[in-house]
Amino acid sequence: MADMLDAVLRHLEALVAFDTRNPPRRIGTGGIFDYLRAQLPGFRCDVVDHGDGAVSLLAVRGTPRRVFNVHLDTVPSSDAWDADPLRLRIVGDRAIGLGACDIKGAAAGLVAAANATSGDAAFLFSSDEEANDPRCIAAFLAEDRGFTEAIIAEPTRCEAVLAHRGISSVLLKFKGEAGHASGANAMSANALHQAMRWGANALDLVEGEAHARFGGLTGLRFNIGKVEGGIKANVIAPNAEVRFGFRPLPSHDLDALHARFGACAAPGALERYEETFRGPSLPAGDTATAEERRLAARDLADALGLPIGNAVDFWTEASLFSQAGLTAFVYGPGDIAQAHTAGEWVALDELQRYAESITRILGT
Repeated sequence: MADMLDAVLRHLEALVAFDTRNPPRRIGTGGIFDYLRAQLPGFRCDVVDHGDGAVSLLAVRGTPRRVFNVHLDTVPSSDAWDADPLRLRIVGDRAIGLGACDIKGAAAGLVAAANATSGDAAFLFSSDEEANDPRCIAAFLAEDRGFTEAIIAEPTRCEAVLAHRGISSVLLKFKGEAGHASGANAMSANALHQAMRWGANALDLVEGEAHARFGGLTGLRFNIGKVEGGIKANVIAPNAEVRFGFRPLPSHDLDALHARFGACAAPGALERYEETFRGPSLPAGDTATAEERRLAARDLADALGLPIGNAVDFWTEASLFSQAGLTAFVYGPGDIAQAHTAGEWVALDELQRYAESITRILGT
């Protein structure tokens, strides 16, 4: 088994060295994809450029019904790194490098497992997960390739995660009427005042959802991330923008929540309400359908001998596979607490455990 870890670390060192930071999304069809193709002899490899740094590689051996997915792009590195982020370092029981935890460690494990087995296997490598622009997965799911199950790699400490929140990002634009701040109409004509009233009502709405539950998750996550507008203190603000996001439970109705958030504004105050990104919950579907899909994912994880972990608050592309009708769950090495951090790391024992479990799954 030490040989397996050595193989994983050899591949991880090579994968970390490829600059796949997103942004700036300067990812092409060569580089890391050439490396992966070279390491997967016997696989039929199809590389597709979906534009703007979104590249996918589907590698298939035999006629599998299950696909493993892992993204190769990383977040940008910060100045807080105390060493070259694109050089893998082994310090004690940790492998340190940009993307080692999120989630090139899983990609290395998949390659090592593929080379230790000869049975049916399918791997989908993508490069746009960190962009909130999932072109790779959307294009893959647009074609019926015969897959019925999907295991998506994200840091879950080698536990199968069956449920997570969805995500929605929204841009609001409020309209007001410019004028002197001494005017009696400042209270109602000020777009920033309207935005603040909306915010207070939205916070009340979210607090009212504290009782909602699904699969170990509770309540509605919500964040006002940015507020802009106005000219100066003695001018009534003629406009204001608010960017906010929320993370619903699988049992929440996203469209109904949008209607309720929109209704938090005073009549006529909103000039624009635009959802800028939507990711469904895992499992996808209404309350009844989501529970059926969660139980199917649990049965699959049990059949594969994988430990089942708690539901999580972060979003993954597993929900897109679920939405398309595949039985899907999240499973990978690493702890989400290390993802996107300076000096991110993944435990060596988790890399080995992940690669061994994939080897066992592929060998059955």
